[in-house]
Amino acid sequence: MTGDWSVYILRCADGSLYTGVARDLQRRLLQHNGQLAGGPRYTSGRRPVQLLWSAAAPDRSAAQQREAAIKKLDRSAKLRLVDQ
Repeated sequence: MTGDWSVYILRCADGSLYTGVARDLQRRLLQHNGQLAGGPRYTSGRRPVQLLWSAAAPDRSAAQQREAAIKKLDRSAKLRLVDQ
């Protein structure tokens, strides 16, 4: 299936950064913050989370490739991306 996907970076309550992909970003944010079931373990203990950055991707594959590239960046590079 193709559709609009998003790649995003969150700031967790402990200051850590989390990068992920989602088809419905608003729904995924609710999951990350515990308002809907299905959030990842990483953010469940670091709530609340705040969306810092997101970008559209044409399909899941492109979104996951961008996510993987972002996850390879160090923290300062991720923050520079957010500031752009």
